[in-house]
Amino acid sequence: MLREEYERLHCCPPPPHPSASIHSSTNTYQIPKDMAVDAEVIAKIDDGYNKLQAASDCHSLLKKHLTRDVVDSLKDRKTKLGANLLDVIQSGVANLDSGVGVYAPDAESYTTFKELFDPIIEEYHNGFKPDQVQPATDLGESKVGELPDLDPEGKYINSTRIRCGRSLAGFPFNPCLTEENYLEMEKTVRNIFDHIKEGELEGNYYPLDGMTKEIQTQLIKDHFLFKEGDRFLQAANACRFWPKGRGIFHNKDKTFLVWVNEEDHLRIISMQNGGNVGQVLGRLIKGVKTIQEQAPFSRHERLGWLTFCPSNLGTTVRASVHIRLPKISARPEFKSICDGLKLQIRGIHGEHSESEGGVYDISNKARLGLTEYEAVKQMYDGVKHLIDLEKKAETA
Repeated sequence: MLREEYERLHCCPPPPHPSASIHSSTNTYQIPKDMAVDAEVIAKIDDGYNKLQAASDCHSLLKKHLTRDVVDSLKDRKTKLGANLLDVIQSGVANLDSGVGVYAPDAESYTTFKELFDPIIEEYHNGFKPDQVQPATDLGESKVGELPDLDPEGKYINSTRIRCGRSLAGFPFNPCLTEENYLEMEKTVRNIFDHIKEGELEGNYYPLDGMTKEIQTQLIKDHFLFKEGDRFLQAANACRFWPKGRGIFHNKDKTFLVWVNEEDHLRIISMQNGGNVGQVLGRLIKGVKTIQEQAPFSRHERLGWLTFCPSNLGTTVRASVHIRLPKISARPEFKSICDGLKLQIRGIHGEHSESEGGVYDISNKARLGLTEYEAVKQMYDGVKHLIDLEKKAETA
């Protein structure tokens, strides 16, 4: 499929089946034979539904919102690139411990399978309803001074990290990408990296293809490089042609990084030791603007910046700290406290990992329905409150 045609679809998503007709009396889609989903795929969709419903230990948003009516409504649909409902749900079916459980194989999927995506998006993103629209971009360039160091004494926060995901305009998401797509995107961004001469951002690109195991292991250990073979992404068919087209760029101080073709086309990351959120955000803004000037990103009018996982839609911003809170983290209500502050808790090795040495990764949860700066401020205010609670607990 031509990139130009995909970009047209990407910016203006068509009805679920552009070549289908709508039956006037039933308001249902009449699918032409060449667009039909294979019977074997439909059987797997039904099997997946039954598996989810039978799993008492599964609490994913997929299980909650994939009702029988939704299955029957969506199992015959395809996007123009051929993505079907099985492509959307297969990771959550394979991994019953998923929190969300769905991925979008291409941008059109958010429209074609909206009966499933919309309620999941609404629940995950604090009630963002189907008729709501993502606010205009505000990275907070003029407001970084409002975010002074959260922990100037260095007692609680080990490090601060802010990242955002971006998809290059004109390309689908992982399951629909060819090896040529991966290599073309890598070539595009590598050319940008090679010409970054701004002192704080200047650095080198390291492709995974040909990278020594020693360098790769060290970068993962330092939290600079994404892990190979994540089972959630593997099940979503997102690791094809590995490691072709994948790699990492980082500056000399390793405080500005870009992951290329991991979960999203780009993960742009700013990080440093300590709790100076303003400095980290300022560097991220500089990096995003430098790349965007030369490689346009895909943005949806309603959903904002488009990403593979619906949990990252909108701002795509995840602002986090690695923080030590031994007193309050031992309380049974710690998670509910964080939930009330709209914060998400993870282990220090990322999603689906546990705390190590009493250190937690705490971030903003919401990405959609607020601006980029508001997402960062949500984390900032929440962590400030947690530190205040920890200080009170120390003197109790």
